[in-house]
Amino acid sequence: MIKHSAYALGATLYMPATRPDILDVVFGEKIQGLRSLVVCLEDAVADTDVQQALANLKNLLLGIEARGGRPSSGPILFVRPRDAEMAAVLNDWSLMRHVDGFVVPKLRLSNIGQWQQAVTRSELMLMPTLETPEVFDPGAMVELRSAMLEQLPGRIIALRIGGNDLMGCLGLRRNPAMTLYSTPMSYVIPMLCGVMGSAGFALTAPVFEQLNTPYLLEQELALDMAHGLVGKTAIHPSQIAVIHRALQVTLEDLNSARQILSESAPAVFKFNDAMCEPATHYKWAQTVIERAHWQGVRTECGNPSDTFGGSLRLAELVG
Repeated sequence: MIKHSAYALGATLYMPATRPDILDVVFGEKIQGLRSLVVCLEDAVADTDVQQALANLKNLLLGIEARGGRPSSGPILFVRPRDAEMAAVLNDWSLMRHVDGFVVPKLRLSNIGQWQQAVTRSELMLMPTLETPEVFDPGAMVELRSAMLEQLPGRIIALRIGGNDLMGCLGLRRNPAMTLYSTPMSYVIPMLCGVMGSAGFALTAPVFEQLNTPYLLEQELALDMAHGLVGKTAIHPSQIAVIHRALQVTLEDLNSARQILSESAPAVFKFNDAMCEPATHYKWAQTVIERAHWQGVRTECGNPSDTFGGSLRLAELVG
């Protein structure tokens, strides 16, 4: 059973399971404003460090247990195993009750059954990553979509688009002066949004790997939002506030959404100099309200460097 909205993910930060300070991050004592965290046992951990990483993960969970559980204000917590075999082992740890779910690396049609069998705890959400060569084939994605609906119903909070791995499949790396949408991902991302989004799956945006071009990050985020992506992976805490601001809705969109969802709304009407048609725009309006609930509403005085600067929560606006 999904415990969180996909819009609650916000900026998702990955941390190697070998780091000694993860407990501080989980309890909100180290990175302010973080809304989702992935403790990684896969790509971020060398083969020689796997046992140390597993021991560190167990110590993290013991630390959470010793404090009486995670705080409600802390980030959503995921663990990324290396494969389904490792996931099956972790699934049997009683301390996994302190984790919200698994990130599934390199999900494909050939291994989805292994993951179904490995993760038997119904309370653990799944966040599969689409990052293998099959992702470039729309037909393969249609088959994977059907398999996820059949074998993992109600388990998937969102699908991650693994941009760097997909570029790697082509022997490419993003030009640091361009957004990902100036690469072959300009084909992949819209295709996945259509194939997976039409079946109700939320998708999160690939990582932006440059730290010295924040203006490009903002441009890429605008395109992420235009494609309906619900969050984005962060590689550094400095990106978190920028991502969260991009996820906020404008007051104009919020007011339009309220008008469209109103029981008294006419079949077609003009609002904010745009045509509104509830029969067509109803789902868009619902997502705007949900985004506003989790990420806030952007106002003119907002400062991208401040996670909550210039933003209002939906409750504040309707209270």
